[in-house]
Amino acid sequence: MLLRDQILKRVKAMLTRERLPIGVRLWTGEAILGVATPRITLTLNSPSALKLFANPSLSTLAESYLKREIDVEGDIHDIIRLLAPVFQGSNRGRTRGEWFRLFRHSRTSDRRAVRHHYDVSNDFYALWLDQHLVYSCAYFRSSDDSLDLAQEQKLDHLCRKLLLRPGDRLLDIGCGWGALIMRAAEQYGVQCVGVTLSEMQHAYAAEQIAERGLGGRVEVRLQDYRDIPEDQSFDKIVSVGMFEHVGERQLKTYFGKIHRLLKPGGVAMNHGITSTAFGNESMSTGNEFIEKYIFPEGELVHVSKVIEVMAEVGLEVLDVESLRRHYAQTLWHWVTRLEANRGRAKDIVGEEKYRAWHAYLAGFAYAFEQGWDNLYQILVAKPMPDGGIDYPMTRDHVYRV
Repeated sequence: MLLRDQILKRVKAMLTRERLPIGVRLWTGEAILGVATPRITLTLNSPSALKLFANPSLSTLAESYLKREIDVEGDIHDIIRLLAPVFQGSNRGRTRGEWFRLFRHSRTSDRRAVRHHYDVSNDFYALWLDQHLVYSCAYFRSSDDSLDLAQEQKLDHLCRKLLLRPGDRLLDIGCGWGALIMRAAEQYGVQCVGVTLSEMQHAYAAEQIAERGLGGRVEVRLQDYRDIPEDQSFDKIVSVGMFEHVGERQLKTYFGKIHRLLKPGGVAMNHGITSTAFGNESMSTGNEFIEKYIFPEGELVHVSKVIEVMAEVGLEVLDVESLRRHYAQTLWHWVTRLEANRGRAKDIVGEEKYRAWHAYLAGFAYAFEQGWDNLYQILVAKPMPDGGIDYPMTRDHVYRV
């Protein structure tokens, strides 16, 4: 009881001293206010929720929300932006070395992790993704762009960077629900192969390919990237939002595979999330929750490490573009769309999983907003023996719409 009183006293002092626009409602019905009219209200449903203030972290905050120990009211942007600084804690995440011991990244464990994340329900993802089910960072030419438009712009941005031309053979590693390979075939005249480990994504993409009459031009496989046969090479290779599943110890295997599959003179694009932490710095707080409930065996590395490994296997970097701010905006679109469909989402996946994804998307949006994580499109080439690369000398073709 004494500890409880001490924590409550600390909470009251913090709210009033900082004049935070946060209201805290206790299980007893008592309210603690930082200002007369708070912008958000945090409800503690039991005394056990006080542990949040005793040892604050974003992971414990998210887990308490998932377990219904707490509830929050208010605009989701206000909720995460006001609560995150209070509960961010001291960033005592696992070091990267400690994470390595958890991530073996065998074919079996990778398949299990991917299916945990993606085989939730196609109907669930359809509630908050765009019309093409693109589950990766969109590209906003204007802050007013709709999510549907921004995702189409992202697909075209990738296709133009890859300089797709009729007759090219394109490999998409981690093709998701197939939006990129279908657009590349329909709009750019490309022959496409996509691979995924998700059974639900594979089934959806195969169905869409058949419905759109693309069977002769687009193939989707349920296959690990390590098992792609190397008897046929590709003019272009793309991987979007997949290498986060690879693991740092497997990066050389991953980029080495891309190098062997790519024709001399060809180009490849890796679009993926990176950490802003160097060396053995602590991971951003919140990762324990993500690892446990959302993204098992996900692992982020610094962009410098990505470029280093690319160079080791013989890939030459042509272009690097940060889309961090684009991803923050994409994630805010996703979480607000999920909120708008909360009833249907709970019917599909249940209360706990809805809360897990709600917290995850909002927290991730804040992480990108704050610069804790970044996202880079890295364009690379496999030079010919004489050093030649089949690619323009300027970026004009990328921005000419």
